[in-house]
Amino acid sequence: MAFTSKMNKEDFDAWAVFRSNVSNKIQPKEYKLLCTLHAKYFKHTYYEPCTCSAKTINTWISQLNGIHDNGVEGNS
Repeated sequence: MAFTSKMNKEDFDAWAVFRSNVSNKIQPKEYKLLCTLHAKYFKHTYYEPCTCSAKTINTWISQLNGIHDNGVEGNS
C-alpha cells in the first residue's frame, strides 16, 4: 500500500529514533508513540491494541514507516 501523507518534523524525528532501535521488543514509551502517531496519521481515536497481538503492532509499524519514508511536511 502506498502512503502519500508526510509527518511533521517533531513526529518524523521521534519515529526516526523509534526506527533506529532494532529490537523484537517494544518498550512502553515506544508503544505509546506508536499508538499516538497511528491515531493521528490514520485518523482514529487513540487505541492501544493488545500487546499479545504482534500482527496488529507490526502492521501499524509498517504503515507508519511508509508515511515516514515520504519525509517531512513542507519538504519535497
